[in-house]
Amino acid sequence: MTLPPILQIGDILISSDILTEEFCCDLDACKGACCIEGDAGAPVTMDEIAEIEDMLDTVWPDLSVQAQAVVDRQGVAYTDQEGDLVTSIVGGKDCVFTCYDDLVVDGKTVNHCCLCALEKTYRATHHSPSTIHPFVKPISCALYPIREKRFSDGTVALNYHQWDICRPAREKGRTLHLPVYRFLKEPLTRRFGKEWYDELCSVADELHRQGYL
Repeated sequence: MTLPPILQIGDILISSDILTEEFCCDLDACKGACCIEGDAGAPVTMDEIAEIEDMLDTVWPDLSVQAQAVVDRQGVAYTDQEGDLVTSIVGGKDCVFTCYDDLVVDGKTVNHCCLCALEKTYRATHHSPSTIHPFVKPISCALYPIREKRFSDGTVALNYHQWDICRPAREKGRTLHLPVYRFLKEPLTRRFGKEWYDELCSVADELHRQGYL
């Protein structure tokens, strides 16, 4: 039996390989290279830009001198060649919110790992009842390797993207037998809601029962 290439969950179109492919970030191997590779920043919405600007004073000390200069000059975001709003970058590739720190992953220390200064602040404060920064990071970053596309008629489509630097993540995902949609439970729920994510899981379970997965 062949799984259709496109499925519809609620009012969202999804590529079926989001259910079939396996993925799990392997920071020990890549050290967060997605923050410093590519030729444009991460897609952001106007609402996210406002959230980031509200956090700027807090994350400022974690930004490099070069990143601070870029933000001073053009702000936290710019319009790229395709007309999309994206986070500002340094040197044509590094996100301005990249910072470096040692990180413990699965009990092992990953030295000098690329981190998101926005997410670092969130994770350091979100357990505190007095936190004033509930924003994590741009949803486009959190959803990767899923990329969201919105069409002119309002239709939203989710596609699975393969990037060479994420080869270790695909290998780790296969080792763990962790489908993309399961790996991205938290950001998918944050973006589309728990009810939608539960429906996605129900559809996947039924397809598995029928022998498609």
